[in-house]
Amino acid sequence: MMALSASRRGMASQSGLPCQRSAFGRRMAVKVAPRAASVVMHAAMKALIFDCDGVILESEDLHRRAYNATFKHFAVKCGGEQGYVDWDESFYDMLQNTVGGGKPKMRWYFKRNGWPTSSVLNGRVPADEAEQALLIDTLQDWKTDKYQQMIGSGEVEPRPGVLRLMDEAREAGLKLAVCSAATKSSVVFTLKNLLGEGRFQGLDCFLAGDDVDKKKPDPKIYRVAAERLGLSPAECVVVEDSMIGLQAATGAGMRCIITYTPSTKSQAFPGAERIVCELGGYPANVTVKELMERRIVQDDRVNFDVTDTGIFFS
Repeated sequence: MMALSASRRGMASQSGLPCQRSAFGRRMAVKVAPRAASVVMHAAMKALIFDCDGVILESEDLHRRAYNATFKHFAVKCGGEQGYVDWDESFYDMLQNTVGGGKPKMRWYFKRNGWPTSSVLNGRVPADEAEQALLIDTLQDWKTDKYQQMIGSGEVEPRPGVLRLMDEAREAGLKLAVCSAATKSSVVFTLKNLLGEGRFQGLDCFLAGDDVDKKKPDPKIYRVAAERLGLSPAECVVVEDSMIGLQAATGAGMRCIITYTPSTKSQAFPGAERIVCELGGYPANVTVKELMERRIVQDDRVNFDVTDTGIFFS
């Protein structure tokens, strides 16, 4: 007998039960994930907040390549390594999903593998904390310039559905914000290139890693955003791509949806309201209307088929 596949993978009603019609036209419900039953009703949605890297653009590999170019340019070499420091994709994914921001990544790596020699300090290892900070700052500044060159090449585009969802939010009278853990100069350059000057200047709030003293997963950046927007955290919905971002958003008391990347797809995302591969164009995976109505819980990594004889997961 022919199976009827879900029209939206892993989609559920707010009750936690994904709704499909059987071959006889009757609506059938099936529980797909424990998180659906734990969704808490919040205040009316009044703001939509985006992370930048991984959400507005697929940026992880660009950052990785920029770091490796930086290490080569400054001849950065740790004691036990044959060549210059070079982060492969799997190692960078680990750094991105456990350590976070750029400077913390390098500091963590150098503490683990030994502080490196480099041309920044004429081929020697940093002698004290001041020289360690000088090395990190110099590498990060050059890496940021390299990354901006990549963004400015015109070959990078926003992820599908980002601009549409921003425009829908504006049309619905919602406030818009971007909160990124990256350095401000890098984020500003990225947003102006990908969103356009008009959308960037129209943001009601923009915060970067330089603006707060604690990085994600600490919720401070989102709490500050709510204050600047003049809203309670419960009135804000955040779009994130990783567990670190999810923890920051929910820790601030905000609803959160996830648009995962290849490197974050396997993460559990407990507490996320929706989990999708992308926001989508038309037909959209996520719309502002759906977010405002709070009717849908979704994890598109869950596949199920409905037939006359049962419901089958894969």
